[in-house]
Amino acid sequence: MAEISTQQLAELLSGIARAQAAVIQGIESAMPGTRGSHVVPALQNAAHLLDHPDPTLVDLPVRIVLSYMGRVGPDTANIERDLERLLSGATPATTLPGETPARELVAPSDSAGDTLGFSDPK
Repeated sequence: MAEISTQQLAELLSGIARAQAAVIQGIESAMPGTRGSHVVPALQNAAHLLDHPDPTLVDLPVRIVLSYMGRVGPDTANIERDLERLLSGATPATTLPGETPARELVAPSDSAGDTLGFSDPK
C-alpha cells in the first residue's frame, strides 16, 4: 500500500471540503438563509471553535469546510502544517518562528462564515 504524505492528505481533505461546501451552496440556492441560520452554526459547533482554539484531528476537516464557505478558501500549506503538528503530537506552543499558530488560522466569525479559513496570511 502506498504511503500518503501530509501534503497529499491536506489536498485530499481540501478537495473533500470543497465538495461539501458546494453541496451547502446548492442547499443555500434552493433555500435562501439556510446556510447562515442552520448550516454554519451547526458546523461551528462541530468544529469546537470556542472550546478548542487549536484544531484537533477531529476538528480540522470541519474547519476546512468552514474556510471554503468564506470569501477566501483554505491555504493548503497551512493545512499541511496543522496536519504535521497534529500527527507528530506537537503542541501549538512549538510552532516555528514566523509560523502562524493554528488558533489564528481559524477564528469564530459572523454567521455568514466570511472570516473563517486557512487563508494565506499575506
